[in-house]
Amino acid sequence: MPRPPSDAEFGELVHATWPSLYRTAYLLLGDHAEAEDLVQTALAKTYASWAKVRTIEAAPAYARTVLVNTAASWFRKRGWRNERPTSELPEGVAPASDPADRPTLVAALARLAPRQRAVVVLRYYDDLPVAQVAAALDCSEGTVKSQTSDALARLRTLLGEAVVPHTSGARHD
Repeated sequence: MPRPPSDAEFGELVHATWPSLYRTAYLLLGDHAEAEDLVQTALAKTYASWAKVRTIEAAPAYARTVLVNTAASWFRKRGWRNERPTSELPEGVAPASDPADRPTLVAALARLAPRQRAVVVLRYYDDLPVAQVAAALDCSEGTVKSQTSDALARLRTLLGEAVVPHTSGARHD
């Protein structure tokens, strides 16, 4: 039986995975401060279970799963709000002229339901196959596929067909 990873290896994990965990958290939550809180909480939970991690190679995936599950639990809380107060009302969503326009994409992601946002981020940003997304979200592969389809349809409505086109060769791995 392999030995559990050491505290020094946990420190290395934090330094190696923080950027990708933070990016995923930011795309899930849409807020820098909340993303930092989510990553810190996920890493604290990972450390609390550190002795259960069998190999250091499995640790990044374990930390990402903890992050996604923690975000999902935050979404279920009564105090969680997907709306943010602003001083001005939005004029409506115009089709993005540039697909690389990050603020527009992040705003569109923020308008998705939490589970749909998680599926899109994990599938298309973290480039995970359906099976790994299903495992991370503790749901079936069919649920991942249907949530992906619904999320892409919503993004097409928000961003336009030019940004999120219908494809004949959709990803089904």
